[in-house]
Amino acid sequence: MNEKKLQLTRELVIKNQLGFHARPSAMIAKIAQKAIDMIWIVKEDQKVEASSIIDILTLACAEGECIKIEATNPDDLDKVNEIANLIEDGFGE
Repeated sequence: MNEKKLQLTRELVIKNQLGFHARPSAMIAKIAQKAIDMIWIVKEDQKVEASSIIDILTLACAEGECIKIEATNPDDLDKVNEIANLIEDGFGE
């Protein structure tokens, strides 16, 4: 299997009361913009670029909903984990 095709995924539950509003979306996008390749957020049948605040907001992720963070480049695992840690910590809210 080609390493570039290896997919890295984290499944998470939104913990902050207000979900993905502007500030958390900006925090996620800032991290994702530093990735080597694309990082995605998946909610049900929607998949958006994590580097776009607007795209993240279109998911309308609320408290208690399940999402996935996906990357295709193993070198971006640290970015996936950094985003996952923000979500698990409720964005400090």
